[in-house]
Amino acid sequence: MGLLSGVAVVLLVLLHSTQSVYIQYQGFKVQLKSVKKLSDLEGYQMTHSSKSPQPAVCHHPALPLDLRPICALQEAASIFDTLRHIAVDDCELCVNVACTGCF
Repeated sequence: MGLLSGVAVVLLVLLHSTQSVYIQYQGFKVQLKSVKKLSDLEGYQMTHSSKSPQPAVCHHPALPLDLRPICALQEAASIFDTLRHIAVDDCELCVNVACTGCF
């Protein structure tokens, strides 16, 4: 019986470690790690994208797939700013209702 309960504890720990934290905002559900990646790409600039209404990061090949649909919106820059704000301030602590999947 002790071995079985030990295996159950290990499985619960593994399950917990594979759960992703998501941010739900304006109909989009994106992973917290994607928003952190967005922050890493924040300084990205493309010279030919200056005429584009999209934020420069939308043209970066490393932009996570779950963030790409946001680029189709006119308000993409403000949505990205809000997502970054939620991720930095509240999502890691799971105090924001926009954050799900955290324990």
